[in-house]
Amino acid sequence: MLTRQVDRTVIVIAYLSFVVLGMPTAMLGVVWSPHIRESFALDLDAVATLYFTTSCGYFVASFVSGRLFARHQIGWLLAGGAALGALAFAGYALAPAWAVIVALGLAAGFGAGILDGGMNIYFAAHFDARLMNWLHAAFGIGSTVAPLLINLVLGRQGSWRLGYWLVAALYVVMTTLFVTTRSRWLPLAGAANAGGVRHTSARATLRLPVVWVGIAIFALFAGIESSTGQWAKSIFAEARGVGEAMASLWVALYWLSFTVGRILFGFLGQSISARRLLQVCMVGAVLGMVLLAWNPFTGSGVVAVSLFGFMFGPIFAMLVTATQERLGGERAANAIGFQIAAATIGTGLLPGALGMLGVALGIESISLALLALVAAMAGLYAVWQGMPVRATEAGPAVETTVA
Repeated sequence: MLTRQVDRTVIVIAYLSFVVLGMPTAMLGVVWSPHIRESFALDLDAVATLYFTTSCGYFVASFVSGRLFARHQIGWLLAGGAALGALAFAGYALAPAWAVIVALGLAAGFGAGILDGGMNIYFAAHFDARLMNWLHAAFGIGSTVAPLLINLVLGRQGSWRLGYWLVAALYVVMTTLFVTTRSRWLPLAGAANAGGVRHTSARATLRLPVVWVGIAIFALFAGIESSTGQWAKSIFAEARGVGEAMASLWVALYWLSFTVGRILFGFLGQSISARRLLQVCMVGAVLGMVLLAWNPFTGSGVVAVSLFGFMFGPIFAMLVTATQERLGGERAANAIGFQIAAATIGTGLLPGALGMLGVALGIESISLALLALVAAMAGLYAVWQGMPVRATEAGPAVETTVA
């Protein structure tokens, strides 16, 4: 086992970046309908176009992040991603037409993809599962705070545009932090060399069947996560008669449960195997979505999304860590980059597809579709878990000491 002392400042900045990274998608779930939709006279499912362009940018950035972060100075790459995000979200706030926002989605997605893919690769290479889970808990904090902030703004007759000005300002702060600390971000080569392994090509990584199953799992995970956040408010407010303010609060509780789950499972990961924790989380996530689709009593929706978020949230970080452990430093950077890229496909396709389903069959049908998708993901995880990976392919365990 390698013992590595790490820079506390780097960890704090990484966590802050994920707080900011978690805000835009959660905010969109609140401001889309009716606020943005009515500003530009759009149909309910028009949000699919923004998800598509954002995901295209995210996909490209994530797909190449393994190679970029293995070969170039990490601090500058992170600063570039944050700067691009700042420009894109300032553009959202100024946009005179929906088409402008859709076009800027490419830049927003690329910047976020650099931050998300790069930070996941960096943490998998240098830190343990505990810090990885807390990184994603930071994302959940941003996703929780964003709906509360924008709901406060809207409740005071403010514009949805103010929310995007706030996000743009936070991205400027992150750009500054990455630039000023650029020399403190350790190269991935250092982690790989410590284990005596070399990075392999993307083509060699893609020859592994376990990588493709992992790609499918990540696509489903991200699509389910964003779809639940995007459409939960519509399910509650438009299909089940919950007040708009209360429905927004329930969505915030969904994201909060993500955060709480990731923090708690970060502690549990020190004494319980990731395999066992993932099994528990998969079962709990299915049960939460069953309750959402069933809706047996008044108020069951908030219980359902809270249970689902609590169990679903920790899965992503544990799967990233498991990928590093199973594939080792030789292949993990590429594999994780591919998985994050696949996650953007899920985010880009599923929310829009479910919106179209809601238009065709009614908003309530979205909850049933989400249940089917969660069950499919749990089944794929069972397959992935049973796929053999040679022990010699795993990298060394890392014990992290925070300075």
